[in-house]
Amino acid sequence: MRRDRKGREVPAFLSKTTVHLTTALGLFFCGLFVWYGLRHGLFTSQEALRTFVEGFGIWGGAAFVLFQAVQVVVPILPGDLGCLAGVLLFGPWWGFAWNYTGICLGSLAAFLLARCYGRPVLDLLFRRETIEKYELWTERHFARWFAAAIFFPVAPDDFLCWLAGTTRMTLKQFSAIILLGKPASIALYSLGLTVAFRRLASLLPA
Repeated sequence: MRRDRKGREVPAFLSKTTVHLTTALGLFFCGLFVWYGLRHGLFTSQEALRTFVEGFGIWGGAAFVLFQAVQVVVPILPGDLGCLAGVLLFGPWWGFAWNYTGICLGSLAAFLLARCYGRPVLDLLFRRETIEKYELWTERHFARWFAAAIFFPVAPDDFLCWLAGTTRMTLKQFSAIILLGKPASIALYSLGLTVAFRRLASLLPA
């Protein structure tokens, strides 16, 4: 446990340095995977992709769920890219299942951490402009605004999960919104990005 400049307690693993470092590492490994996939035809051959995924055995899905959960708490990659990776690696059905499970677990973790440590965590992880833009939602009918933002992918979902933990929203309300609202946005992201990515990959030289 450590304290911020105002003497408030914050978890030691959360800091701007941690966020910047994990984001940089996440983008690096994402680029590395794309390079490898293009070199070995993972995005144009279902057989090649299936062989690649099967190489991880039963741990592939579990590792990806953990990755998706962690990247909600400490952003490793933009959430859109995580959804794309899930579908490319595991196919549309299992990819959706692993994306949904990991994102829901991570969202609950973010909410509970914010509920435990309060606003100091937001100041560490997010830009002041982002906080000021959305904190107006907390003044009236926050649950309604939050549910709409989760159902329709129009706002930074990960940040809103942290913000929700600093409001009066109950864990029961939050859980219901996440569990019922996430499927639509995850499916939309996954489908749209997968189609766009595969069209782009088909234009590149083998």
